[in-house]
Amino acid sequence: MTAVDCAYEITGSGPAVFLVHGIGARKTAWNDVKSYLDNNFTCISYDLRGHGESPKGELPYSLEVLVEDLEALRTKLAVGKIHIVGHSLGGMIGPAYAKKYPQHTLSVSLLSTAAFRTEDDNTKVRSVVASMHEKGIEAVLSTLTNRWFTDDFIVENPDKVKFRLKQVLATKADVFLEVFRIYAETEMSPWLDLIVQPCLVLTGENDGGCNPRLNRLIHSALPNSELVILNRYKHSLLMEAPESVGKQVCDFLLRLS
Repeated sequence: MTAVDCAYEITGSGPAVFLVHGIGARKTAWNDVKSYLDNNFTCISYDLRGHGESPKGELPYSLEVLVEDLEALRTKLAVGKIHIVGHSLGGMIGPAYAKKYPQHTLSVSLLSTAAFRTEDDNTKVRSVVASMHEKGIEAVLSTLTNRWFTDDFIVENPDKVKFRLKQVLATKADVFLEVFRIYAETEMSPWLDLIVQPCLVLTGENDGGCNPRLNRLIHSALPNSELVILNRYKHSLLMEAPESVGKQVCDFLLRLS
């Protein structure tokens, strides 16, 4: 399948950092995090295919074709070696890119992602996908809300939660279901040990689907990684904890400079 020409935004100056968002999000998901990176790094955030301003391309998608979209963007921008920071599904695209293109990869930050899922873990995530197919995406928004956000954030920031859910519904249903399927079916455990570049593994203490148990296993499998668990938070770290995420990623990348 041919790579698509993804919409992107560039801010800051310094070594190149590609920011890869998750399911049903946009390149703007990184806006609050980028303010902690822009002074030291050139940040390239982009819309995944079928999201935001990027073309849809052909279905079905695969993790491999999402990797090729990233490589096409790197080539288009004539960037040499890159740091990759990915959230959720983006945290799967990053290491998959490093596996295929190690010569172009300086580091990978895996934020709020999953591997080493048990059969019970798989049953839970696949049941969400099945519910969306059966009932429609809008019918399971309350489930996603409770999986993504802490109770306090939902109460204190209703407009931000509403904005995120509107983003989901603005994503074409077939695209949203397709990328959710990739997230649900991807299992990185067989090949994580091949990623030799420095890695940051970071997740929220109360993230149900990308929980500390799974992230400790990811950390153990990666030959050269650091692990950070952010207390109290669930899945939507880019919205709820941009300062903590931005500082952790910036500190990690600066130590590699």
